Amino acid sequence: MSLVICEELPNGVRLLRLNRPEARNALNTALRQAIAEQFQQLNQDDAVRCIVIAGDEKAFAAGADLKEIVDDTPIDIMARKVRQFWNTIECCPVPIIAAVRGVALGGGCELALQADIIVAGETARFAQPEVRVGVMPGGGGTQRLIRAIGKYKAMRMVLTGEPVSGTEAYAMGLASEVVPDEKVLDRALELAFTIADMPPVSIRLTKEVTMAGADAALNSGLLMERRLFEMLFASSDQKEGMRAFMEKRKADFSGS
Repeated sequence: MSLVICEELPNGVRLLRLNRPEARNALNTALRQAIAEQFQQLNQDDAVRCIVIAGDEKAFAAGADLKEIVDDTPIDIMARKVRQFWNTIECCPVPIIAAVRGVALGGGCELALQADIIVAGETARFAQPEVRVGVMPGGGGTQRLIRAIGKYKAMRMVLTGEPVSGTEAYAMGLASEVVPDEKVLDRALELAFTIADMPPVSIRLTKEVTMAGADAALNSGLLMERRLFEMLFASSDQKEGMRAFMEKRKADFSGS
């Protein structure tokens, strides 16, 4: 059975379902590799316009599989090449939406943090509990959390390991939206289809400059934004989009 099920949905939307339910989608090496392989393929596919990543109703992903790493040495951990796994997702040129139901713990929370939009169920649980087993977040948790929710909320999560619910995650800025648990995937897909209906070059460049500017000086970010804005006037989608708006009709974007 495939550890990651990829569904090709209309308009370039792809749904990735983590499929290790017996371990609450814990991120062992095999599952990490399967996710990375899917992203490697999708990153090269120009037809892809948005990716939704989901688990099941009980777990988005329950973090690292401790049975696999408990006796590892530092060299063993390095050999697992976990950073390369995260890089494959980080380099994705199209928007990623995380549909989070159930638990998103440790690496599962870090996986959600790699997304551009997080749709959380009301009773979902986000946590970085690594300190409770003698380590610390190693997949971006200390860095992405503090940028997403600020020092004091991030410190509470990484220093206590205590979980927050989907409702709490939304209130603190860790989730884009919170919806009833049974509507999480539907809402994530609704957002994905909305994005997929937009001009794809504009979407890709918008994601690129937003992420690049997040850690840049304001003036540098503004310069990047302006240059890409100007460049988009070379696209046929810009002409089509503006003309369709003036003519009060639906635009037909070609992606060029």
